[in-house]
Amino acid sequence: MPVITTKDGIEIFYKDMGSGKPVVFSHGWPLSADDWEPQILFFLGKGFRVIAHDRRGHGRSTQTSEGHDMNHYADDLAAVTEHLDLRDAIHVGHSTGGGEVVRYLARHGEGRASKAALISAVPPLMVKTEANPGGLPKEVFDGFQAQIAANRAQFYHDVPAGPFYGYNRPGAKPSQGVIWNWWRQGMMGGSKAHYDGVVAFSQTDFTEDLKKIALPVLVMHSEDDQIVPYADAGPLSAKLLPNGTLKTYKGFPHGMPTTEAETINADLLAFIKG
Repeated sequence: MPVITTKDGIEIFYKDMGSGKPVVFSHGWPLSADDWEPQILFFLGKGFRVIAHDRRGHGRSTQTSEGHDMNHYADDLAAVTEHLDLRDAIHVGHSTGGGEVVRYLARHGEGRASKAALISAVPPLMVKTEANPGGLPKEVFDGFQAQIAANRAQFYHDVPAGPFYGYNRPGAKPSQGVIWNWWRQGMMGGSKAHYDGVVAFSQTDFTEDLKKIALPVLVMHSEDDQIVPYADAGPLSAKLLPNGTLKTYKGFPHGMPTTEAETINADLLAFIKG
């Protein structure tokens, strides 16, 4: 398997396919590079080079007990981009991966990047605080950790079968294949990484990171996102970004890169070529 070894000895698995302008995908919690398959096939078909990695502790990367925070995630992404000597790259992050992209650009600079897209992403801050009154109570995320510790396998079925893909909405038609593919990816990763990752995606404040990013950023978020609520995420990120553009969807779920791939792919392509 193609892997790189980070400075702290962690092996990061990655996919690198095609030639041409690079598009780099950062996945959501608790998934893997496999979650980008609808985008990988689409952009390969459009002549792009496609790169996607498994975050540390996730998928085929090392199941370490350490480093499950946004700084390490960003450093690992930087290690991949440097190893592959990527230039003029477009970075696309979904959910937690959106936070990873934001922290990477703010922490490592924009020298290797040209644009970025944040899809259903966690920035600026998910948890409710005095400065972020619209966030979700910390008890919500404590509950996630409790369910991971108690019965991760059941939790990883209930999330995609319900709110992640909007399959709990009236009239929804759940795809068992999509549900089990989410479960498969989740169970490939390590419980410690996923447990700690809840804190990373919910309690990291990206406000200052967003302000530092000068390159064009497309913020894509649905008003019906049940995982990262719209009002406290997409619009706020777009306002904080010096060169941000907000694209709002109605009725799409958090996992819209999978269930609404045709629309998301077309909008990403238009942004990249624009």
